[in-house]
Amino acid sequence: MKITFDSQTLEINPSGDNYIASVNGKIASIQILRADALRGRMDLLIDGKRVAAYVSSDMAKRWVTINGHTLMLTKTSGAKQGVRHEHAGGLIAPMPGQVRGVSVSAGDVVKKGQTLLMMEAMKMEIRIQALKDGKVKAVYVAQGQTVEREQILIEMEE
Repeated sequence: MKITFDSQTLEINPSGDNYIASVNGKIASIQILRADALRGRMDLLIDGKRVAAYVSSDMAKRWVTINGHTLMLTKTSGAKQGVRHEHAGGLIAPMPGQVRGVSVSAGDVVKKGQTLLMMEAMKMEIRIQALKDGKVKAVYVAQGQTVEREQILIEMEE
């Protein structure tokens, strides 16, 4: 996922259970220790240093405050407008919730409309479906896992 703040571009990619962030050639390892979606707070471990981040969003822009500094982030790549569950080749969580079941594995060939995983959020069942025919490149979540809004769930390839 690419995000722009000020005049810089930040790229964040999943790496196992963590994330790798790159900005101006500098790379950092990020681990989410705790996320409280209701309060907009995330406890992170960035290159081994514990950091509290506060996040607010209007769906197009996101403001992140870390150590008293607020940055406005703007997505520069990702989902098409109006399609909230596809992001740069991956299917993302439309809202915070819990994964109730995963029906595919890496390497599986899927058809458009096929249910790939089930989530529960706010007592609603959400089916994450393939947007087109393709192949599952990677599955980043497991049954019972709690996910955040816009977290990458499954990566697809054609």
